[in-house]
Amino acid sequence: GTRAWLAERQTAGRGRRGRAWASPLAAHVYLSLSRRFDGGIAALQGLSLAVGVAAVQALHGLGYRDVGLKWPNDLMVGSRKLGGILVELRGDAAGPLHVVVGLGLNVAMPPSAAETIDQPWCDLAGLSPRPPSRQAVATALLDALLPMLARFEREGLAPWREAWARHDLLAGKAVRVQEGPRVVEGVALGLAEDGALRLRTASGEHLCHAGEASLRAA
Repeated sequence: GTRAWLAERQTAGRGRRGRAWASPLAAHVYLSLSRRFDGGIAALQGLSLAVGVAAVQALHGLGYRDVGLKWPNDLMVGSRKLGGILVELRGDAAGPLHVVVGLGLNVAMPPSAAETIDQPWCDLAGLSPRPPSRQAVATALLDALLPMLARFEREGLAPWREAWARHDLLAGKAVRVQEGPRVVEGVALGLAEDGALRLRTASGEHLCHAGEASLRAA
């Protein structure tokens, strides 16, 4: 089964690559889901992408139809970040693995916290004159994510690739991907079967994997 935790604040919250995550008290949704997967690490490829699809579908159900996805793990409205996803694994690479899925979603950003953010952002309160409560948002997310995790264990990423493509905000656009010390530029072509980002570059198609790359519009 899956265990879920909701926090009022995260004093040690972080994003990908160890980045700090702004988490003011009682302002947003801070959700963690813990589940054991008996398959090995290869069976978990693309898990954060499927989580993103489920989260977007939940938000669309609440009326936020402009929310989309930026590979690999950002919930976006246009160029502004609404939330993010982080997946952490512990255990044997051949399985079983203990997986924790973290999801942070901006609901009502206090002005004092907004001053510390160094990238374009948005929150649900700014996107709607009557935003739902944090409890309603968390309930919608759990209703989408719990069955998604169970299905992912059986079927992997495949059932969510088509939906990802519908919500992909960078498809067909020129992008720049930082892969360690190397920068790769090209046109985003969507997902490969394993969840890698396909890029059309001057030298041919290049695959970027989520564990290696960060993405910015070129």
